[in-house]
Amino acid sequence: MIHLDTSFLIRALTVGTPEDRKLRDWIGRGESLAMSTVAWGEFLCGPLSRREVKLADAIIEPRRDFTSEHAAVAARIFNDSGRRRGSLIDCMIAAVALADGAPIATTNMSDFRRFEDSGVKTA
Repeated sequence: MIHLDTSFLIRALTVGTPEDRKLRDWIGRGESLAMSTVAWGEFLCGPLSRREVKLADAIIEPRRDFTSEHAAVAARIFNDSGRRRGSLIDCMIAAVALADGAPIATTNMSDFRRFEDSGVKTA
């Protein structure tokens, strides 16, 4: 399973991008793709066309709910990584991926590399 970050999904919806090619490869190999509801909500903030939302909805299943257990892990990651302003949502996304033992596909590698000590992996 691979969890998609918002930035990756947005770029993957543009034909011909490296993210589009990687996503098509994963789908072709039967890789399981997931996304936290936190990242999904961020994605839906758009701007997006109806076609893009429909396509993403068909590709990303399951969307993983953010639970109180994830909240505790996200808080630990946030605190352990230096309490950086603006990083809480990334910590929340990372917590859900960690629970599934899944790497995160992102275009913002530096946002998630600082969580490596907490076990977060990128794809």
